[in-house]
Amino acid sequence: MFLVHWILNWLLSALALWLVAQIIPGIHIRSFGTALVATVVLGLVDITIGPVLRFIAFPITFLTVGLFQWVLKAFLLKLASLFTPGFRIDGFLNALLGALVLTIIDIALRHVAWATL
Repeated sequence: MFLVHWILNWLLSALALWLVAQIIPGIHIRSFGTALVATVVLGLVDITIGPVLRFIAFPITFLTVGLFQWVLKAFLLKLASLFTPGFRIDGFLNALLGALVLTIIDIALRHVAWATL
């Protein structure tokens, strides 16, 4: 059951990333296969670099009542796009908007998927 849960989450995250690329003109993904790879890369970037950035940025995150987390997510998204062929983000503002829309779509997809299972 754990493997099914993990694979479904991966597919939903890739779908969310692909939908973000369809919605936001400054984010480009070549195919759904690229979205699958980009999701893995984003997860690896978030696991390796994310904790260090969150630790360093804790004071400003505290002062902004958590809104700086959005900036960190955008930075990690932009960083993941640099490591993934076929995944490109034009500028940091597109990464900011992409991080926001990605979070919203990801939450919605997971809610629908897990409500139906």
